[in-house]
Amino acid sequence: MLDWLKKWYTNKFSDPQVVTLFLLLLIGFLAIYWLSGILAPVLVAIAFAYLLEWPVMRLGKLGLSRGVSTIAVVAGFLGLATLILMWIIPIFWYQGRNLLRDLPQMIEQGRAYMLELPENFPGIVSVEQINILMHSVDERVMTFGRNMLELSLASIVDLVALLIYLVLVPLMVFFMLKDKTQLSASFVQWLPTERKLITQVWHEMNTQIMNYIRGKILEILIVGTVSYAVFALFGLNYPLLLGVLVGLSVLIPYVGAAVVTLPVALVAFFQWGPTAEFGYLMLAYGIIQALDGNLLVPLLFSEAVDLNPVFIIIAVLFFGGLFGFWGIFFAIPLASLVKATVNAWSTRVHPYSEPTD
Repeated sequence: MLDWLKKWYTNKFSDPQVVTLFLLLLIGFLAIYWLSGILAPVLVAIAFAYLLEWPVMRLGKLGLSRGVSTIAVVAGFLGLATLILMWIIPIFWYQGRNLLRDLPQMIEQGRAYMLELPENFPGIVSVEQINILMHSVDERVMTFGRNMLELSLASIVDLVALLIYLVLVPLMVFFMLKDKTQLSASFVQWLPTERKLITQVWHEMNTQIMNYIRGKILEILIVGTVSYAVFALFGLNYPLLLGVLVGLSVLIPYVGAAVVTLPVALVAFFQWGPTAEFGYLMLAYGIIQALDGNLLVPLLFSEAVDLNPVFIIIAVLFFGGLFGFWGIFFAIPLASLVKATVNAWSTRVHPYSEPTD
């Protein structure tokens, strides 16, 4: 056993490029893990830079310089984002406030439905079980209220952080796009001369990350917009609030869709009860989720995702537990990075192996 381990270690780690790649990845993971709070604006800027790289390249092919293309794209993106947020945020805030106002009434309505269960299902559901369940719900609502109060008290700190993001992130995005070549050259000069393995992994991941971020933003916009349109068409309460939640749920593959279904179903049930309208809405919502998973995702991520759903869920849980939100957002690229590294490591030509005929 020891001889086999020694032989495996010698075969896999005798190449200096493997050791360099391993150390580079380890330093990157540790830096993000320990400095994620400080590096958060940088990560946001990197995500937006990848998103805007494609239109900058398109304008460059039309004959515009890199600087002019960057100015036009960043200015257009900031203007469009400002208009959208000025329209969404007031409505989102108003509907969220209405939901909190109506929450006690919804809980009482749910309590009435629950208390009818012992009569409809005697011997299966008891009054004691219903009381215990409702007591647990009341405790969770009180905890949620306390958390919202603490959040409001910390809003000044959050406002300062938001202002920092609004100033720093656009500046970093602009210079990342404008000076992409110089920044890449500055980073490369710190790498060792023998970096064929690192270059192989980097070229594969650079394309995948760009496609993934662009596809993920498009997926959020499409799913959120379609969900809002369907909810508004049916006359569902809080359509924009729920549409935004459904759109953001695609950040967490598979798990997000299952979690966001609960508030949609609860709001629809408390509004209409067990009626045909409730059934039609949930059917339309199910069609949206089915089209997203079976049509939109393969179309947007055909070049960025080549992973089994089991590995994707494991990546979400693992990297989300390590890095929080950014671990969830970049779970698929990070899993792809691991896969690309393993493939490059396994298929490389061993420098000390004898050639075969």
